[in-house]
Amino acid sequence: MSGYEAAGRRFRTEAEYKAAKRDLKLIEEIKSKVHMDQPGEVISLCEAFAAGEYRFESVVGSDFDDEIYELAEEFKSQGYTKNSRLPEGRKARKKMQKKQARAAAKTDKTKKNRSGKQKSLEDYDADMQKVILAEIKKREKRRKLLVVLCGIIAAGCFGYFGVYSYFAERTQADYENLAMLKGSSSLTGGSFQGPAVTGPVTIHYTEEEERELVVLPEYETLYNKNKKLIGWLTIDDTNIDYPVMQTANNEYYLDHNFNQEYDKNGSLFLDAACDVVNRNTNLIIYGHHMKSGKMFGNLNSYSSKEYCEKHSTIRFDTIYEKGLYQVMYVFRSRIFNEDEVVFKYYQFLDAASEKEFASNMQEMAALSLYDTGVTAVFGDELLTLSTCDSSEQDGRFVVVAKRIKSE
Repeated sequence: MSGYEAAGRRFRTEAEYKAAKRDLKLIEEIKSKVHMDQPGEVISLCEAFAAGEYRFESVVGSDFDDEIYELAEEFKSQGYTKNSRLPEGRKARKKMQKKQARAAAKTDKTKKNRSGKQKSLEDYDADMQKVILAEIKKREKRRKLLVVLCGIIAAGCFGYFGVYSYFAERTQADYENLAMLKGSSSLTGGSFQGPAVTGPVTIHYTEEEERELVVLPEYETLYNKNKKLIGWLTIDDTNIDYPVMQTANNEYYLDHNFNQEYDKNGSLFLDAACDVVNRNTNLIIYGHHMKSGKMFGNLNSYSSKEYCEKHSTIRFDTIYEKGLYQVMYVFRSRIFNEDEVVFKYYQFLDAASEKEFASNMQEMAALSLYDTGVTAVFGDELLTLSTCDSSEQDGRFVVVAKRIKSE
């Protein structure tokens, strides 16, 4: 499938692309009629959008709608209405700005009486004094209430920052300690789940099928500390150097760390439907896009081809074997509705045939932000890293790599 692009947006279907092109044409027509530097015209256009006089069909139109709304709100905050009109030309506008400044100064001077002296309360009669005093009290109450509200908001902000900093520092310290435990033979100083593993691990698939596997020595200590450990992900010269967890669902490690404590950073975790023993075609690892850079906070650096060339390999060891992968595709996608018939990368776990595998590769190649020169054939093992992306609602940023070495 070929990709379609308009106004810096990539569309997956020809129908979406054509809708975007129609919106662009409508936007050009609107801009030819409306002067965007005239407050009254912009505010009137915003009201026309709200009344449904214009209908957009795509995200391109929605972006323009949002742009007009924000511009209209900015004009309104400056005191303009839909009847406002600025004079044409830069000099004329500067003249009007000076005139407005003089009017504001004149308003301030009206607080003085004709003799040039500031009026006092005694200059008014008794009834007016009562009205003035009542108004002063009201304003003082509002001022105090505003101060209290500002104080509460400030305390909340500092509290949030404190909690955020606490979790960030705790997460950093925890993962530094875990990195030290990787390869350690010491089983002391931690709480372990069940009996310590120092030999083969028996995997029961059914009552009839079971397999014995040996946990790699460097992961024995960590596995004994938390038997939900399934592997370790590392990208050299980045902060991505974390254990990878796996449970029967994809919820628990969204907000829990390796030590099973609540942690808004969550953990990296392997899709519950993936199997590292009876290996899927594609293993998918999820992680939060944290503003602090933790977890997959810096994964979107792969949007740069130059960055990708410098970080083209990814190491993902399962607890049973090591693996090295080479980046193949980098793209943006999103979580789709169940009834949408489009390529959903997060549902691609296995390819039953060479044709099905090739179809998935074509879909990802069409979405990819650039050509890495790396391709895959049926039988290759893939690794997908997925995190949130703010470029659209329910957006996702995805890096796909193929296995090039196993140990």
